[in-house]
Amino acid sequence: MIVQIYEIQEPKEAALMSECGVDHIGGVILSAREWKIPALKESVEVIRQAQRKSSIIPLFADQEIVYRVIDWYQPDIIHFCDSLNVGVSIDDRALMAAFSLQEGVKSRFPRVEIMRTIPIAPPGLADRVPTLEIARLIEAVSDWFLTDTLLVQGEDQPVTGHVGITGKICDWEMARRLVAQSERPVILAGGLSPENVADGLRYTLPAGADTCTATNLLDTDGKPIRFRKDPEKVRRFAKACRSLTPRK
Repeated sequence: MIVQIYEIQEPKEAALMSECGVDHIGGVILSAREWKIPALKESVEVIRQAQRKSSIIPLFADQEIVYRVIDWYQPDIIHFCDSLNVGVSIDDRALMAAFSLQEGVKSRFPRVEIMRTIPIAPPGLADRVPTLEIARLIEAVSDWFLTDTLLVQGEDQPVTGHVGITGKICDWEMARRLVAQSERPVILAGGLSPENVADGLRYTLPAGADTCTATNLLDTDGKPIRFRKDPEKVRRFAKACRSLTPRK
């Protein structure tokens, strides 16, 4: 069972995540103008030496800058999480741009795997998002899918125009349907913690699980601190995942 964790920006923390049993260790680039982050590049090398997979999420989709990012960092996985829908409708322009970008990455960097976030609404609201259709239309240029929660009741996404880091679970029934439909391995994400990940994996039967918010350190008010992991929570998360056998 694959264990994946994001927002690892420093080489020391990358090494710690490897020691905690994480398989896919990912960092985030927040700005297209400041995409060269020496510490993140060093983290990728640390991950490589630990024989884990490195992943990078660019929070932008400029094709030429994405190419530069891949060329400079040399990650194992490039992960796109921009939103491809507006409510129940697919954003055709965004989908076409995403397909073109991923097609270009596959052609120019055949060694690099592409992960695409597939949005799923919170429990009981799955019909508000065209999850399965998005997956079907982008599958040909993707190597991995990751489920994540798309808020649909007037709440703002934490990162405008992108899916994820809500700290809330997605509709597991829809996630299960995505796993059953997909020809690509699916990583379950969205509000997963050491306490609920085993239940989510048993129900949805994916290839692995991803955690972010629920394994962060907490501030004095009990709120998660971005880009700071709690190693004990990570170890418990990995142990819970490893107690199960992946489906595909």
